Amino acid sequence: MANGDITKEIEYDKIEIVGTWNIQVRKATKIMEEQADGSKKELTRDFHRHVLQPFLSAKGEDGKWTHTATDLSGENAKVKVIAEAAWDTDTKTAFKTFMESQTTL
Repeated sequence: MANGDITKEIEYDKIEIVGTWNIQVRKATKIMEEQADGSKKELTRDFHRHVLQPFLSAKGEDGKWTHTATDLSGENAKVKVIAEAAWDTDTKTAFKTFMESQTTL
């Protein structure tokens, strides 16, 4: 990198388990400028947030539930590790039970 070069850096600066199964993820996108002394100066920072749950659950017209596991393949490696640890069998069962107890979706 040379003085004045601009780069984009991605940082997952918050990964939180909220409640029993919700995982909140905050991704920071930083625009950095190389300084003459080799340090970097942050010019801008933008945030994107999203929440993950273990399944996408839907009740069909026949009254039967379908629980499709959340696809973590596009998530950051740290997010995947946390989700896989947080969503143990008991948590997944509790989520399905909760969803099926809801009268309206």
